[in-house]
This record gives sequence, C-alpha cells and structure tokens, in this order.
Amino acid sequence: MYWLMGYVPFSARLAWQVRSARGTFGRYNLENLRASLPEIVSQASAFARRAPAGKRIFLFASIHYWIEYCSALGLALAAQGQRVTLGYFPYSDYRKRTSRFDLRFQSYYTGRTLDPARPLMKCVDLLDVPPALSLPPELEQAVDKISVYDTQYVLLVEDVDRDCDFYRMRLAYNRRSAQALLTLLRSEEPELVLFPNGIVIEYGVAYEVARYLKLPIVTFEFSEDRDQIWIAHDDEVMRQNTDVLWQAYGKKALTKKQRQRIEALEQARQSARTYGKSDRLWQDIPPQGKQAVRDALGLDGRPVVLLATNVLGDSLILGRNVFCRSMADWILRTIEYFGRNPESQLVVRVHPGERFMTGPSMVDIIAAQFPALPENVRVVGPLEKVNTYDITAIARLGLAYTTTVGMEMVMAGVPVVVAGDTHYRGRGFTLDPASWEEYFGDIEQVLGGNAGGLPTRGQVELAWNYAYRFFFEFPRPFPWKLGGFWNDYKAWPLERILGKEGTARFGASFRALVGEPIQWTDWDLN
Repeated sequence: MYWLMGYVPFSARLAWQVRSARGTFGRYNLENLRASLPEIVSQASAFARRAPAGKRIFLFASIHYWIEYCSALGLALAAQGQRVTLGYFPYSDYRKRTSRFDLRFQSYYTGRTLDPARPLMKCVDLLDVPPALSLPPELEQAVDKISVYDTQYVLLVEDVDRDCDFYRMRLAYNRRSAQALLTLLRSEEPELVLFPNGIVIEYGVAYEVARYLKLPIVTFEFSEDRDQIWIAHDDEVMRQNTDVLWQAYGKKALTKKQRQRIEALEQARQSARTYGKSDRLWQDIPPQGKQAVRDALGLDGRPVVLLATNVLGDSLILGRNVFCRSMADWILRTIEYFGRNPESQLVVRVHPGERFMTGPSMVDIIAAQFPALPENVRVVGPLEKVNTYDITAIARLGLAYTTTVGMEMVMAGVPVVVAGDTHYRGRGFTLDPASWEEYFGDIEQVLGGNAGGLPTRGQVELAWNYAYRFFFEFPRPFPWKLGGFWNDYKAWPLERILGKEGTARFGASFRALVGEPIQWTDWDLN
C-alpha cells in the first residue's frame, strides 16, 4: 500500500512532521543544512547589503548532499552580490528509481528546509517546473549519450545494452531533467550556469542543455587535497582541460623550489606515503626494487611494457576514446598484439583504486576474454601487493589511457604511448597515435630500438614541468569540499571566507566560479 501514499493529499507534509519529530530521515537527510541555514543566511545578509549587484546565476544541484553544498555555495555567491537562482532535483539516489511518495516527501522537505534562504536566493524545485513538451533532436541525442555514460559509471561496464533496466531508468530521468531545465533556463535567461561535474547524471544533462542554449557555463569538482577545487569555463571539468594553463606556463622552466616540490610529491606517490592535505595513498606498499618485482611477476630478460589502466567506469574515461571503442577494447587488443609478438613482455597493471569498487573488475573482463593468458603477459590485480613504480623502473615502454601514471612514466625517462584523450595528450612528451595502425606502429618503433621513440632530456623535463602545473596550479584554493563539508564549514564559516583572510586566499576562485578569468598562479608554494 506504500505506493498509494504518493497520491494521498498532504501525505508528504504529514510524513515530514512525523519524521521531524522523531529525527528519522533515512538517506535523504538535510538536517545539517536545516540547523545551519539561519546562521549562514545571517552572515550572508550582512555582506550582501553592501555588495555591488552581480550576475544572474543559475546554480544547479541534484541529490541531497549536493543540494546542501550548493545551498551554502549559492548563499556565499549571493553575499558577494550575485543574483542566484538555485534549481534542484530532490533526489536521494541516482542508481535507482524513487517512488512517487518519496519524491513528494523529499520535495516538501527540501522546500521547507530552504525557506530561510529565499530572501537572498531564489529556490526552484525542478519537479514543479512544467517540462518542455519535446526535446530538439540534438538534446535527445545528448540525453542518450549521458544515459550511456551513467550506465558505464554505475554498472562498471563499457559496452551498454540499451535494453537493460538501468539504462532505461536513467534515460527517463535524464529526459525529464532536460525537459525541465530547458523550460526553466529559457525562462530565467541567466548570465551564467554553474554546477558540478558536467559529464554524468543530471549534471551531464545540465551541461548539454546550457550548451544548446548557448549560455556561459562553469563546472567544478574537487581535487584529492582539501582546500582545492577544479574549475572549468565552458567545458566539462572532469576533462581536466589544461590548455590555457599550459599556454601560459608551458615554456617557463620550473624554479628550484617548484622542482623540489614536485619531486617531493612524486616521491610520496611512489613510496606509499601521503602528501600535503590529502590522505590518499597511491600504492599499497613501498618500492621493493627491480629484482623483487621481476621475481614476483616471473619476468625474464625480455623488454617489459607496462600498460596502466584507469578505474573501470571512472568519469575520467567517459567519452575519452580516440581510436578504440573503449578502454577494455584497447586493453584486450593490446594483449592480443603481444600474444602474437613474444619478443617482449606485457604487464597490465589494473588500477589499485578498483579495490574500493563493487562489481566487475578489469581483471574479470580480461579473464573472460583470455582464460589462459599468453605466456608473455602478466595481469597485476588491484589487490596485489605490487608497487606500480617498481614496474616503471624496469619498463622499456609505457602504455596509458588517461591515467597520470602515463605522464609519470615519461618523468622517469620511459617512452609512453597514449591511447585515450587525456589532458596531457599532445603536450609534447608522449606518443599520441590517432589510429590502431599508428598505435601499433609506435609500439614497434620503440621496442625495435629506434631512438626516435625515446623521450629526449627536454621531453622528460617538459613532463616534470607539466606535472607541476597540473598537480599544483590547475587546482585552485577553496574552503569547502563536498566530502566533509560541514567540518569544512566549521573551519571556514561565511564571515571568515568573506573577511580579509578568506578574500585574500579564496577571492580569485570565487570570481572564477562566476566566470571571471581563472588566475593561474602558484597560490600555495611555501
């Protein structure tokens, strides 16, 4: 009988009253926002009264934790004079359908929670927006593309069956999102559309709709470190487009202090140690040495080729195909190639990050295609205690899709062939084939002993330069990260962010979020 509640008048309001009294909200929980919003509004109001009028900004959020984050972000922008409309879908989970009653409850709950913000920021529940009756063909194609990405992202597959339930569910949600966003953005006519990610779920849809309407777009995501944000103008931020940054700094040699800093980061990555404000470990174990890894993997004296994968389904590989059908297609065809060419040994290093994933692994995909691997091929799974950089130390050639390990191999003097559309492709220090013929030709060129395939000293230095720019200048300083947001807010309340200290540190990043040119400066070099 639960589904009938979705059609009973006032049932959502009654459920809100009951759950509020009991303090039981389940997955869709906005209680931190509800408790903190009056204080945030009060602080924002004090600044907004004396701020000059800014742009009309449409800030988009979907899923409850992003609604919390974007509500605070929208008020921070309103405090600086921006005229913000927060549009949101009150969803709790992009992985499954939400019942009619739950949607009604979540919609009512969100609206009540956001009431204190309305004097400073217009709040629009997109479920209440009449959807456009139809989508233009360009947007229908975009909705299909995003739904494929969603399926790849969640189900950890690369070949998508459009008859599967999950794809059909995402297609329905994404089409409804596109219709509502098209209606609202046409009505609002914002000067800027701002939202996270820009590739998957409703955020991918928002990007496509805004682009169709030729509206200026800013997308953002977060770096591994705290106090850092990635910002992209008129681009999907997860593509990590460094064109402007590299044009500005690519020909500037690193200073001694900069070189020491990138070397310290690289040493930490290789040695299974954390660095800076990140708690991430890039390896499970410290380096064991060249002979130890040869013994562990049963490698002989033939040249070693290291193929480094990305995490299966990661948004960093979605839509990054250059000449292959998918990352798996690239890996499987590469294994076939080395099976026919036993003069070298191929080591496939499955990304250690897959140990945190549920569902299929790249190991499973390889095993399904190759029940028995060629004798010169080794697959190192995500749980195996092998340090990737030990393999780099014995590699004659590196193969990469979009992982930063490709860039790091060149930094170690190893030539690298890049198969995917990664941010460091075409920067002058990798081999960048555009077809299978070129790809296999580049492999043969390097393994055949042709010195033209080896990175020159200048290319190695270029890779170090690029790595510094990517790791230390592409991320911009920012006080709040999605994960652990409320702890961040305690450290950086609005009055501190907009005060003298916060403005000096974060002011340029807030300006970049509203479309001003990004200031590519070395903001955190001690």
